[in-house]
Amino acid sequence: MTLPQVCVCYLTRLSPEGNRQVLLGRKKKGLGLGNIVGLGGKLEIGESAVDAAVREIEEESGLVVAASALTELGYLTYLFPHREEWSQESTVFVCDEWSGTPRESNELNPVWFDVESLPVDEMWDDARHWLPGVLAGVPVRATFTFGADLESVVSRA
Repeated sequence: MTLPQVCVCYLTRLSPEGNRQVLLGRKKKGLGLGNIVGLGGKLEIGESAVDAAVREIEEESGLVVAASALTELGYLTYLFPHREEWSQESTVFVCDEWSGTPRESNELNPVWFDVESLPVDEMWDDARHWLPGVLAGVPVRATFTFGADLESVVSRA
């Protein structure tokens, strides 16, 4: 069985104070409602993960990113045995070049967070296991299985 394909991108910058920051937002609808997430979403038919990331970033934040500015740093598999339609595979990108100013969309309200104090307690449970490394430039390839509560990681490989 082929799992649905999604993408997520973490835009980073240096704050005026010199702190490394990442653009995240609280999900307003759909899967992950209420969680703080990176920008991204489902790939459309025939669309590459890179093209989907460029499209999703613009749709969710108003920022314009060139495909060549994206760095692929991961591939994650999410398994939800208690709600199989949530299972998916995600390509992970990081980017530090874009144009525009982040704006709120119907999907999320983008906010800059210091990388040193990621809001992992308000994110999907898997993020604490891999996101700090990816933001430090460490590639990730992993599978996370979520429990019956649909929130907690019960195994990772």
